[in-house]
Amino acid sequence: MADNQGVTYAVDLVMCIDGTGSMGHLIEEVKSTALKFYEQLEAKMKEKTKKIDQLRAKVIVFRDYWADSPEIAMQCSEFFDLRSQSPDFANFISGIKAEGGGDEPEHGLEGLGLALTSDWEKGNFSKQRYVVVVYTDASAHSLEKGEKPSNYPENIPKTFDELTDYWHEMPQAAKRLVLFAPDASPWTVVSSWENTVHYVSQAGNGLEKVDKDQILDAIANSI
Repeated sequence: MADNQGVTYAVDLVMCIDGTGSMGHLIEEVKSTALKFYEQLEAKMKEKTKKIDQLRAKVIVFRDYWADSPEIAMQCSEFFDLRSQSPDFANFISGIKAEGGGDEPEHGLEGLGLALTSDWEKGNFSKQRYVVVVYTDASAHSLEKGEKPSNYPENIPKTFDELTDYWHEMPQAAKRLVLFAPDASPWTVVSSWENTVHYVSQAGNGLEKVDKDQILDAIANSI
């Protein structure tokens, strides 16, 4: 794309992170690259002869509405323009702590639902890419579960089919989903969605084998 005169390329990245207690290693890896994330990803893209004109990133941290307080059950940032707001992005990342969650499952599908309904870039760019990356070592609560905790948000898909529709309705050429998740419900089904790559994690180990280079490589390969 760097060789195509006049082609402008915007990338929106949403990192959807399981913030429960077992995920300390992964969260520290994300933190370690946060401040230099833009320049490191830009370097990866140059290796692929791709030029990004605008890169925005958003972070969603999910835990468990049943086990955790409203303040930490779901934390969601705005989009940060990483060319001009890298310190703000790094500041948000630095505040994430691996805590809470109770036992499996967690509310990962709710986090994914919020990611898919992000305020995606639709401006005057020749090409757009919408990338969602999910990091979790746990299964997820069913969206169809009838009873909901009092702090459960209203803007969440009511069923898995509705969540799937959200994905199908996103532009085919733009969307990419990258899963670091166990081979467990519902992630095995989500992995069958179009334009999805699944890196199978071991349940309960906090993605201990995932390092910052693998994080960057997975994102770069999806753009």
